[in-house]
Amino acid sequence: MGDLILNGRPLLRGLALDCPQGRWTALMGPSGVGKSTLGRISAGLPVAAQLRGRVDGTGAVTLMGQQDQLLPWADALANVTIGARLRGQPPDRDRARALLADLGLSGLEARRPAHLSGGQRQRVALARTLIEDRPVVVLDEPFSALDAGTRAQMQDLAARHLAGRTVILITHDPLEAARLCHAAWLLDTRGTRALTLPATPIPRALDDPQVLATQGALFRSLMPCAA
Repeated sequence: MGDLILNGRPLLRGLALDCPQGRWTALMGPSGVGKSTLGRISAGLPVAAQLRGRVDGTGAVTLMGQQDQLLPWADALANVTIGARLRGQPPDRDRARALLADLGLSGLEARRPAHLSGGQRQRVALARTLIEDRPVVVLDEPFSALDAGTRAQMQDLAARHLAGRTVILITHDPLEAARLCHAAWLLDTRGTRALTLPATPIPRALDDPQVLATQGALFRSLMPCAA
């Protein structure tokens, strides 16, 4: 990639990230290092920083963030189909209903966000992401605000529905990276470093010994004193 510059000063130097096609890749590192900025750049969204380099082969990209950003006055079905309506295209309501049903929200299509739980809202946001049918998906800490059980359930749903797509997962959670990703990169002021993950299919079980060992190794890598 190159260098990430913010206000004329380097935020990240020597960026060289490989996100394999059809695989999940985690971007990890301290807050403020530029992970979300890189995710937005990959999705073609405006950022305050400047990338001195290039992003190759991303294709059509959609992004799902930590906040569900649902329209409070629209019901679940309308929120899922908002992208098509904004583009002036006829919304595929049948597919939207099918996605909501597959995500466990059958019968809740007419509910507005205020009448949905946090986990339900994130499922609507996931359905909105899936209906775009993009080959590349950026997930920017999409499950970090959820309780542990709901987070694990959402991870499983995302892994199943995004199988075969190129996914960039921005996360601070070593367990999430160990469960969901095929590759991982540590971003810090020294540049980028590849992290080791299990070579087994995803999503990996929460109590898988390899997952637990990897979680510990990733925690050590993320500690400020890590070599």
